[in-house]
Amino acid sequence: MDENMMTNKYFTDRQSDFESSARSYPRKFPFALRKAKGSWVEDVEGNRYLDFLCGAGTLALGHNDDEVNRAMMDLIASDAPLHTLDLTTPVKDRFVQTILDNLPGHLAQDAKIQFCSPSGTDATDAAIKLCKTATGRSTVIAFSGGYHGMGHGALALTGNLNAKNHVANLMPGVQFMPYPYSYRCPFGIGGDAGVDACCAYFERMLKDPESGVTRPAAVIIEPIQGEGGVIPAPAKFLQTIRRVTLELDIPMICDEIQCGMGRSGRLFAFEHAGIVPDVILASKAIGGSQPMAVVIYDRKLDKWTAGAHAGTFRGNQLAMAAGTVVLQRVTRKEFLDDVTRKGGYIKDALLRLQKEVSIIGDVRGMGLMLGVEFVDPTGDRDIMGHPQPSGEIAARVQHMCFENRLVMEKGGRNGSVMRCLCALNVTDEEIDTMLSIFSKVVREIDGDVASR
Repeated sequence: MDENMMTNKYFTDRQSDFESSARSYPRKFPFALRKAKGSWVEDVEGNRYLDFLCGAGTLALGHNDDEVNRAMMDLIASDAPLHTLDLTTPVKDRFVQTILDNLPGHLAQDAKIQFCSPSGTDATDAAIKLCKTATGRSTVIAFSGGYHGMGHGALALTGNLNAKNHVANLMPGVQFMPYPYSYRCPFGIGGDAGVDACCAYFERMLKDPESGVTRPAAVIIEPIQGEGGVIPAPAKFLQTIRRVTLELDIPMICDEIQCGMGRSGRLFAFEHAGIVPDVILASKAIGGSQPMAVVIYDRKLDKWTAGAHAGTFRGNQLAMAAGTVVLQRVTRKEFLDDVTRKGGYIKDALLRLQKEVSIIGDVRGMGLMLGVEFVDPTGDRDIMGHPQPSGEIAARVQHMCFENRLVMEKGGRNGSVMRCLCALNVTDEEIDTMLSIFSKVVREIDGDVASR
């Protein structure tokens, strides 16, 4: 190719011409990638960027991890089958056993696994089908702010309205309930009292014979909401949901697609609450950079008949080989302890930054899944007295970070939350580089807002 064509603009213009209007990341990051290693990516013009998005949390060990790549190359060189539908192989058996060896509580002995089409959306749909089949019930309870995918079933369970408003006839029978969000409490209370209110509301709605809410086939929840703005569910809330669902014989589904695989400092984020759900959804990082989605569930729910859920690419052997390496690495205690340490270091630095500026309303998260909610300090206040979320300011922060060679993604209400989804093996030096760029950008924008 002519060197004059090897520019970001050449490739992004072509992409804009032939790719659908649904593309999202290229609108925020207008570059064409050529190389990637660890926590760094390089565009076709030779510019290097620190990647704190890492495939929306998919790349738990960063780009092109040597051990992960070696496992895939060895598999290819062995002439082992790469596509097997749901037929078994030694590679698959090892992958499954590695999952089973690291499950908490009774699931370690009682788990079954369904391999799905390789996306979290399909894992969500599979889990809902499983629970409806097992219970004979037809409705599902989800939570405001939750994100479970973009298929018709998964989208129906997702809180974000922008993705739903133009799509008619989504899966019926979904009841949304409030999710604790201390900074913007759905009851206008906040703190422990707000958590107590969410707990009481959930229990009362399911046990009140006049609530109008029939007993559902399942309750689905993210232990840490990702796209909803990096909002961890308090342990008490998860414990209440688990207690009530057990009392009423309702399957509890924990969506660990983004918050799982060590990101919170535990293999699964729900483990922080000391609970064990009936169903776990896993995708993203579990495939070791390759497409993979699985549903892990209590065998008491296994009422399916042959072919009740399928997917042509559910036998991705490369993902199983790579995913085994990731699971073996991220389940080590010293690795998880380091995730907790690094996450605490970043969070403390962001909390100090918050005290210096007026545009950061809240800093939250667990492990290396952190969020910074930006606000407009000059605007109106909400019912709790907090400034309104500002997607405009967050977008400016994101854009200026990109100009300074740092890639980070937004989320949350109005796109106001900048999120940390870096590689779990990110180095301390890379963290300091991120904090330096991010803090510089935030201080500059804060000064602009203050001078209005």
